[in-house]
This record gives sequence, structure tokens and C-alpha cells, in this order.
Amino acid sequence: MAKIDLIMPKMGESIIEATILNWVKNVGDPIEEDETILEIATDKVDSEIPSPVDGVLVEILRQVNDVVPVGEVIARIETETDNVAATPSVEESPQVQNVAATAVSTSTPVQIETPASQPAVQNAGPAPTTTSVQTGNGKIPARSQGRFYSPLVRNIATQEGISVQELDNIQGTGMKGRVSKKDLLNYIEARNAGNQVLGVSPAAISQPQVTTQAQITQTSPAPAPTPQRTHTPPPVTTDGNVEIIEMDRMRKMIADHMVMSKHTSPHVTSFVEADVTKLVNWRNRIKDEFSAKYGEKITYTPIFVEAVVKAIQDFPMVNVSVDGTRILKKKNINIGMATALPSGNLIVPVIKNANGYNLIGLTQQVNSLASRARNNKLKPEEIQGGTFTLTNVGTFGNVMGTPIINQPQVAIMAAGAIRKRPAVLETPDGDVIAIRNMMFLSLSYDHRVVDGFLGGSFLRRVADYLEAFDENRNI
Repeated sequence: MAKIDLIMPKMGESIIEATILNWVKNVGDPIEEDETILEIATDKVDSEIPSPVDGVLVEILRQVNDVVPVGEVIARIETETDNVAATPSVEESPQVQNVAATAVSTSTPVQIETPASQPAVQNAGPAPTTTSVQTGNGKIPARSQGRFYSPLVRNIATQEGISVQELDNIQGTGMKGRVSKKDLLNYIEARNAGNQVLGVSPAAISQPQVTTQAQITQTSPAPAPTPQRTHTPPPVTTDGNVEIIEMDRMRKMIADHMVMSKHTSPHVTSFVEADVTKLVNWRNRIKDEFSAKYGEKITYTPIFVEAVVKAIQDFPMVNVSVDGTRILKKKNINIGMATALPSGNLIVPVIKNANGYNLIGLTQQVNSLASRARNNKLKPEEIQGGTFTLTNVGTFGNVMGTPIINQPQVAIMAAGAIRKRPAVLETPDGDVIAIRNMMFLSLSYDHRVVDGFLGGSFLRRVADYLEAFDENRNI
């Protein structure tokens, strides 16, 4: 007999944790290889985890609704043979991108050891007095004061310049008092408000003020207590005319992501107006022929994506992300396309290497991703790795919008509704007023690294490409 550890697999390049939705099997149930054991959710995609071996489920370590870090053991399976390899850890198999467990070898003796937690990191010298932390790798340690910090919490703390000492003093609401992302964001908001509004130091927010007896006798009268400001939302009163609707899991994650983006990036939004009459005339003329020839319905979205890709090639510093004080310039152009779901929630599938497709290929990618998004058929890697996002608010009849940046990107463009309006045209015989198809484009960008000149020039270039669309273009 041998026991095999079932670990939470890595579901995408930036996935660090997943939520257990449902255990399909119970303790004592026999399991066949590749048979589904449980269902999990990562970010916005639900997936199934199959068994890597034949055996019996003998232990369930994490329960429904638990948020489990990638690589943590969630269950154990007992097999009838001793010649079965344990499921490899995430570090051993970074290439795993889907729900299928790594194939099990029958030639390697089993290793029953559970992956050990990382030991607490001890600084070589006394704790630094600044809020930045210098550990062995320049980041927050995984454990401090006997408490575990998730990779997401450590990354946010590092970016915000929060020290280990500050983290240790934050009240955690997670399992065993762990600090969750929400705890940390609430702390950062309170800390920033204390600095900017009340003049309170960060330490004063997280650490109690300790006054010695000598200090009390030397000070007369006693100083007034430092005002503390909390950012707990004000209570909402309800009566019989109010319906209370609990947020679903996806809405909660969207809410957290939007708040985090506003905390991370100083948002600036620029607008331009584009005359897309040529584009509209071309699409109206070829859409039936295009559908008959390629079996695809051509919408405006792939045309917008094509223009965005061209503009990014002209202004590559829009296709970046920020890591502390470093700017990471992306060579790949991966365009996320915000897609509304029947539930009213939003998901952003990604067209990888969009610059490698022509308009036909972009149309096929857009239609395929949108269809599978609405039917919950996307793979985890298909919502990861975006470098720039496009959202078409015109779909809802909106003429313009101020979208929130999809972190860790630094810009997102919104395309408004195309409306017929009178516009002034310059002709050889003078200016005239004509009915034209007009639309607004808006770009929200991270003002830490994208200034007004770059953001405005990029958006204007997108509009130029749309206005210059070739009405005689062949399909």
C-alpha cells in the first residue's frame, strides 16, 4: 500500500491559488485514474481535477470554499501498489496548464513525504527601520512570527513597501489568523488615509502606542489620543422593501480586482472621436460574403483589435507592466477582450500573439473566445497573459466609458457606440456638413509609466487607423 499526495495544480502562468467548489468523491470512495475527484475555481474559470492513479480516497485535507495555494496537498489517495510515483509538486512541473494531473510512472518508488512548508526567513541583522524589507531574495518571507503569508499577499506588500513588522501586526481574518488580500488592502487604505489626511505614521495604524511610566510623569497634561480613521463602509439600513442579494463568487473576485487596480494605478483617461464611415460601409458591403466564405460573422471587434495591434507596434511602451520601479516591456502583443456573460459578470479572454493574425484570423479568434466564454468553456490559460485590454462599451449602446485597468497591464481602451451624426468635412470646394458614422474611443492608462503624450498619441493613432480603413479591401 502507498499513499499519494494530491496537490493543488498550477492552472495558469499567474495563478497562485484556487477555491474548492465541490468534492465529487468522498472519503472511502474508490477512484479510477483520470476520474474527477473535485471541482475548483481559479480566477474566473471553473475546472475539474482528475485522479492521477487508481485507488481509494482516504483523506480530504481541505474543504469546500477553502482558498488553497498552488502546490498545497488537498487530499491523499491510497493505492494497492508500492511502485507509484507521488504527484509532482508545482515547482517540479511548472508547465502544467490544465486540469489533467501529471502522468504517473509505475517504475519509480513512491515518495510519501508531504512537501514541507518553507521555513521562516531570518534576517541577518536587526530589523530595518524603514518600511522596505530586505530578505534573502528581496521579498517578504513566506513565514514570520509563525504565520504564513501567501504569494499574493507578499507581492502586494513588497509593491507597497510594507515591512514584515507591519504584516505581523495586521489583524488577519483568514484561516488560523492569516492575512488575506482583503485584510492587506484595507490596511493599505487605512495607512494611506492616515498619512495623507491625519498625518498618522504607518506604524501608528498597525502597532499600539506603548507609553512608559516615566513618559507619563514627564508629560502634563496627557496628550490627546491620536485620531484613528477606519474605512469600514457605513452601515446600510434595510426595510421590507429591500431585496438582499449575495454576491456570487465571480462578482466578489471582480470587485476585489477592480479595487486592487484603483489602489495600484493612478488612472488617467483620454478621449478621441473617430469618423469610421469607411469602416462601416466596408463591413455592410462584405458581411454576407464574409460569412458565406469563412463561416464566421464579422463584427467590429476584430477590426478594433487590428487597429490596436498596429498602434501598439508604433507605441510599444503602452505594452508594458510595472514591477516596483522596473518597467517590463512585453515583446508579445496579447490582446484581452472584455466579454459580458449571461449572468451579467465579465470575463477577459486573451488573443495571444494578436500581431500574428490577419483580419480573418482575428475574427475567428474573437468569435471562438467569445462563444466559449459565454458557455463557460474557456481554458485557464486563455484568460492569462494579456498585455493590453479592449472593451466594447458600444455593445450596450454607450457612447463612451472610463474603464478600469486590468492589472498588471497599464492601459485599457473602450470603444463606444457608432452613431450617425452631422459632421464637418473639408472638401476642395470648402467645408460641408455631412452625415457620418462617428464614435468615441477612450483610453485609461497608468500615469506612473504612461504620461499624457504617450497615452494621447497612442489613442489618436488607433483612431487614425480606423479612419483610414480601406473601403476597397478584399476578403
